[in-house]
Amino acid sequence: MIKALTTSTMVDRMCAKYGLPLVETGVGFKFIASELVKGDVLLGFEESGGIGFPGHIPERDGILAGLMLLELLATEKKPLAKLLAELEKEFGPHHYARLDPAFPVEKRISLMEFCKLNPPAKLLKSPLKEVKAYDGVKFIAEDGSWLMLRSSGTEPILRIYAEAKTDADAEKLLQHGVKLTKQV
Repeated sequence: MIKALTTSTMVDRMCAKYGLPLVETGVGFKFIASELVKGDVLLGFEESGGIGFPGHIPERDGILAGLMLLELLATEKKPLAKLLAELEKEFGPHHYARLDPAFPVEKRISLMEFCKLNPPAKLLKSPLKEVKAYDGVKFIAEDGSWLMLRSSGTEPILRIYAEAKTDADAEKLLQHGVKLTKQV
């Protein structure tokens, strides 16, 4: 499995349960595509909904993804909401949120350096477990919640991503990210 850094940690838990190797890439389907063409891949995907399939074009394919989803629904004979509820029951709740505020270009490098050098001790009430800084800065807590800040590569904005067990907690993490932007 291949996923972008901003994709749900539910994927990590699923791969761990089924013994599937997981490759995490930077943001942008070009990184996923370069892994897809190496072969021996089940799927490649990113948080924005792009999915790539092995043995197919090394690019996102929404039509094929839609057809695969229809096949899953026909085979399982359950509505999508029920399938999602089953995933949440098995792997825990994962609520995702994102903000795209304007942020001065001249302050972006300083913000990333500040975040790398000043990670929070906790996210919500969970101790910080890890910091990833290869495409922006991502703070990961022991409970699996996370907050990430990165500059958009295609637009004059900053992207702030979060995932937590509830929508309310994901929103709190986003607001923490906004507070971080005011530190530089």
